[in-house]
Amino acid sequence: QVQFVESGGGLVQPGGSLRLSCTASGFIFRLTAMGWYRQAPGTQRELVARINTDDTTTYLDSVKGRFTISRDNAKNTVYLQMNSLKSDDAAVYYCNLWPTIQKFGWGQGTQVTLSS
Repeated sequence: QVQFVESGGGLVQPGGSLRLSCTASGFIFRLTAMGWYRQAPGTQRELVARINTDDTTTYLDSVKGRFTISRDNAKNTVYLQMNSLKSDDAAVYYCNLWPTIQKFGWGQGTQVTLSS
């Protein structure tokens, strides 16, 4: 059974930082491209960052230079370091395969909230 367990979210002031973690299971992690996605209320879920099996990465334009995705294949874990956070970054963040496979579903996500 495929599972994703996200953690590391929280309440942060604009300009602050958070590091998200996601531990995955049920598939061969080291052979799979992974992504961090986010969904804010009333919006579609969007891909924020992607890391391929060769550690090459791509980012949503709005987070380039602020977010860094990385992976630890020994721990089946993918990370998202988020710096210089902005109000537009507030959302529930999820990890998943890239591209996603519908039957695998989603984890519970981790909430990122920006204080006013």
